[in-house]
Amino acid sequence: MKKIALHWQILIGMVLGVLVGLVFTQFEGGKEIVQDWIKPFGKIFINALKLIAVPLILASLIKGVSDLKDISKLSKMGGRTIGLYLITTIVAVSIGLMLVNVIKPGNSISEDTRQELVQNYSGDAMKYKEEADKQKSSGPLQALVDIVPDNIFGASTENKNMLQVIFFAIFFGIGLILIPEKKAKPVKNFFDGFNEVILKMIDLIMLAAPYGVFALLAALVVESPSIDLFKALVWYAFTVILGLILMITFYNIIVWMIAKKNPSTFLKGISPAQLLAFSTSSSAATLPVTMERVTEHLGVDEEVSSFVLPIGATINMDGTSLYQAVAAVFIAQAFGMDLSFGVQLGIIATATLASIGSAAVPGAGMVMLVIVLGQAGIPEAGLALIFAIDRPLDMCRTTVNVTGDASVSMLVAKSLGKLHKPKVKEWDDNYHKK
Repeated sequence: MKKIALHWQILIGMVLGVLVGLVFTQFEGGKEIVQDWIKPFGKIFINALKLIAVPLILASLIKGVSDLKDISKLSKMGGRTIGLYLITTIVAVSIGLMLVNVIKPGNSISEDTRQELVQNYSGDAMKYKEEADKQKSSGPLQALVDIVPDNIFGASTENKNMLQVIFFAIFFGIGLILIPEKKAKPVKNFFDGFNEVILKMIDLIMLAAPYGVFALLAALVVESPSIDLFKALVWYAFTVILGLILMITFYNIIVWMIAKKNPSTFLKGISPAQLLAFSTSSSAATLPVTMERVTEHLGVDEEVSSFVLPIGATINMDGTSLYQAVAAVFIAQAFGMDLSFGVQLGIIATATLASIGSAAVPGAGMVMLVIVLGQAGIPEAGLALIFAIDRPLDMCRTTVNVTGDASVSMLVAKSLGKLHKPKVKEWDDNYHKK
């Protein structure tokens, strides 16, 4: 396996996982065997990635910000990063709305199928509605309040508090810039070394990636809902996936035109992170690998990647925003509602704003979707229509989220003159040197 490129190893693991899952669904007790003896290894793999997400953000962001040595550079990089993320999100939502209005997937759902889906998944829909109601009732500036933690150790215990960790790391880095260099040096040296250790841990975890995705995909197959429900949602899934493909095409075009990088080089460099995002449905869990691939395989300076990517994992949800646009209009079509142009413009604004600060974990898109549905006056019960097929689509949209983060990091690096020739490190480099 060591001679096969990592993305091929992961692909092989994914295919074998699907096949094993299909085999075990054919006999009685097969589902329980996969859940008891295979799925835990997938969970261990995801836990290992989540384990280092917070330490990675702390180490890499503090190092990246303090390396700037000038606060004006930080504001320049920050302005370009957030500006580009907002532009790509608006493009994503617009593509989603255009496709769903042309294809009209909601018109193909029969009344019987609609009732069956609502009946089967109404409990899940209520759970996400309650979460969204909690967010809406907390006031318009609550999202801003939530960025500043009252306890950094408390914030570090939950990956969904990623924005709070990012805020502390940037604040800490600015503090390092403003104190005398002699006093800052020992602290900087510590975080430089800490960052190197975390990056090496990522290399070691990635050795288990093919086995981890094998376990995750096998479990997904045996736990999937019945195929009859999927048939009713084929057009909806087709619309979402077509939109996601168009977004990846858009990323390739801007990377080629602005960063002057060949699309095949870009996709080859980021493919292991894409496959991992597909398997885990979590931008946060994939973040360590995204950072390693962008820095070592795409040539983005660590100063840029350590700043742009953690922020992207939290505020840049292009795939999720596109899916929300499609899902909102799809549900409206299924209920026979005709949304005006003004309401659809509202969906663009709400989906863009809702994506900022949402947790980079599986299922967060559903909470955001409830907010979008509420703004557009679409019944939240319609959420039940899309639950049957949400998990595979979540995997696809997370892949696009990660690809968007990588492309923006390349554009920011290019604009700052910090896009270099890639320099790949192997997991056992230092071992051989000894």
